[in-house]
Amino acid sequence: MSNMQRRAVINAIGCLAPQFLLNSVFAQTAKVTRIIIGFPPGGGVDSALRPLVQNMTDSYPGGLIIEAKPGAASRLAVEYVKNSPPDGSTMLFTPDFSLSLAPFSFKKINYDPIADFSPVSIVNSSPLVFCVGPSVPESVKTPGEFIAWCKSNPNLAAYASSGAGAAPHFTGVMFAKAANYQLLHVPYKGNAPALVDVMGGQIASIFSSLGEALPRLGTPRLRALATTGLKRSRFLPDVPTMVELGYSDLVCEPWLGLFMPANTPKSIVLKTSTIVNEALKSPALRESFAKQGSDPIQSTPENTAALLKADMVRWGNIVKDSGFIPEE
Repeated sequence: MSNMQRRAVINAIGCLAPQFLLNSVFAQTAKVTRIIIGFPPGGGVDSALRPLVQNMTDSYPGGLIIEAKPGAASRLAVEYVKNSPPDGSTMLFTPDFSLSLAPFSFKKINYDPIADFSPVSIVNSSPLVFCVGPSVPESVKTPGEFIAWCKSNPNLAAYASSGAGAAPHFTGVMFAKAANYQLLHVPYKGNAPALVDVMGGQIASIFSSLGEALPRLGTPRLRALATTGLKRSRFLPDVPTMVELGYSDLVCEPWLGLFMPANTPKSIVLKTSTIVNEALKSPALRESFAKQGSDPIQSTPENTAALLKADMVRWGNIVKDSGFIPEE
């Protein structure tokens, strides 16, 4: 699937469930519905989910709650939902990498991203942003100029990421390959500490989540050179994309999505997808997403499944070509 086809999948809006489903599938039960996340409360995933839940609650007479099950790079939460009853009472809200990249970043995972889940909906998406800190001269204004600077300062030619085996790591790998120059990858335990060291001058650059970088941009301590979307981010309209600058394959647009256990009845999956898409129309929710540098995505279960499959193929090839050795 090409980048343009991938964009079409993300933006496609299929036929949503009939309206009568909104008043039928869950009306017979007052059971609490749980949405499981693999990260601690207060983090980026939790912050994205809360406004969504606020706009979905009225559709769940038994209550809708968020339950955090952090650990093993979110794999514990994914496994938990896999093994939950396929009755609509348990859902997984997850970043794409837990499903699309995990099979290639770890030696063993106890779930099949395709066979073990029923996709419901993509919720939002955002590109990464390539930034440099104060160790890089202000005269460096493009990724190409950064590589030229690295060649003159090979001991400083490095980039940070939120962790080994994650999308920012492999985006850096793709950049180095396209630039035909070896960059040192410095993995951190999370995006925030990596940003701190870039802004402190300890490391030259970073492929950062847009939401965490946005509040810090515009100062000499952190400068955006490019983003990794297919088109410019509305949050950084003056910053070009890597594609614009000639790196045609350097596209990374992480997304958050909602999934249910495999074999969940189609009527429940469609009902939930409809509820999500209605919630995404909320101005308050869209404003909340904007503060995190992300855009809501209207989608269907079919769109979500197609995007996940395409991303798995793409990341699988990238990881294989990189020579990365999967972690335990």
